[in-house]
Amino acid sequence: MKNHFRTITALSLIIVLFSSFYSMLFSQEMDFESYNPQSTLVVPENPVTRAKYPFVDIHSHQSNVNEELVAKLIREMDELNMATMVNLSGKRFSRNSDNNGAQEYMKAMIQQFNGQAPGRFIVFTNLSFNGFGNKEWKEKAVAELESDVKNGANGLKIYKSLGLNVKDVNGKRVPINHPDLDAIWAKCGELGIPVLIHAADPAPFWEPMDSDNERWLELKLRPNRKRGPDNPAPFEQIIAEQHAVFKKHKNTTFINAHMGWMANDLAKAGEHLDKYPNVNFGIAAVIAEFGRQPRAAKKFFIDYQDRILFGKDAYNKEEFYTYFRVLETEDEYFPYYKKYHAYWRMYGLGLPDEVLKKVYYKNALRIVPNMDKSLFPN
Repeated sequence: MKNHFRTITALSLIIVLFSSFYSMLFSQEMDFESYNPQSTLVVPENPVTRAKYPFVDIHSHQSNVNEELVAKLIREMDELNMATMVNLSGKRFSRNSDNNGAQEYMKAMIQQFNGQAPGRFIVFTNLSFNGFGNKEWKEKAVAELESDVKNGANGLKIYKSLGLNVKDVNGKRVPINHPDLDAIWAKCGELGIPVLIHAADPAPFWEPMDSDNERWLELKLRPNRKRGPDNPAPFEQIIAEQHAVFKKHKNTTFINAHMGWMANDLAKAGEHLDKYPNVNFGIAAVIAEFGRQPRAAKKFFIDYQDRILFGKDAYNKEEFYTYFRVLETEDEYFPYYKKYHAYWRMYGLGLPDEVLKKVYYKNALRIVPNMDKSLFPN
């Protein structure tokens, strides 16, 4: 009986020990999304919630503009020291499928902005590709662009859909440098309005989704962003189409959104600006690239201080703080706000005041017409 009891006790002990060991072993398993260690590094911290100078957000998207939204935006813009917001979605969110309805949508938006907060908002128009490939499309599009500018639009925003999923009436992909678009780019030059153009997606979206891909986590969380050579074309081809437009239309001012996906290769970015003097860079959604190469990025901003414009893209007041801290401070090893964009930490560039002024507002005032210059210092 005693031996039996001892046997049961020993087995129980083994089970307990095994369970404890298994539990301990299992608890060490963790997926990449969950791993978020708190830094033990002790360094000076200078969080920034308000920009040092009034700034222009050259890259924002607002829809359903009404009195309540404008009041909220103005309140938050004042807290951030944002003097002017550029809404690139003049027609993008219109629920009207016809061009006339989209024009009325944009006119109402501009009237709301100007009536409630004069000078604080600039609106860019957008192209409709409905019927692209028909003989009359080009003539109608140019006429509509002229009308939009008369109604208060101060620029043209081209979405990444051009080059990716815009198709003509025959179902073929429309390349960014399609000849039927030449009249649009030329007309923008004649009208003196800039074209802010977003082409393609980050290059890793076209690369194998494996342990070597820096965007692996984003592709896992957003699988619809994965692309390939035939989806719908190679990355290099789409970018080359965009650059061909820059080269052909020297009299038109372009703002290459997201730095044309070259913020991770500043040597290439510099060559791009040297080659195309009519092109400027918007830094929306690429601040994380600068934050991991502060010395090289600071030099780049100083060298090309007349060609860089501040922008954020998706509007979120708290996310501006990281932009300010990267550009203004010399802080070290502070977090970014979206792990799937950057699982690394940020370092501040500590830009000189004159460079900050150009990036924050001076370059935008030079490029975008009809901005209220009285909102900014000299």
